Amino acid sequence: MRHRMVAATLSLIGLLLSIYLTLHRLGVVGPIACGGSGSCDQVQLGPYGALFSIPVAAYGAAGYLALLVVALVGLQEPWAGRRAPTLWLAVISGLGVAFTIYLTYLELFVIHALCRWCVASAAIIVAVFAASLAGLRRRRA
Repeated sequence: MRHRMVAATLSLIGLLLSIYLTLHRLGVVGPIACGGSGSCDQVQLGPYGALFSIPVAAYGAAGYLALLVVALVGLQEPWAGRRAPTLWLAVISGLGVAFTIYLTYLELFVIHALCRWCVASAAIIVAVFAASLAGLRRRRA
């Protein structure tokens, strides 16, 4: 159960971060806080900052929301003893890690700029994935 609590907490943080980046891309919030470098704007506002006219961060927000819901449902009594929520956490966060690898590749080798917020989101999704894998391993033993 602890891995689901960790996943829920990290997913909430990732959701808030993704909402912030989405609002920045949409022009709702002012300049992005990125430590004085223009790298975040270069990544967020450039051509790779949206996919099918939807901000990439909005996909992250949707993914983190799905993870949060699965983790919270998995903490409820009918689901607490079942393996399915942990499996779903692993699948969804695994897809998130794969997408993050692609986005990090773009940052490093195509855009040539790193967004600190994107790196933070990458760390969060990897941590959620690791927690879900730990939960799966624990359930087998």
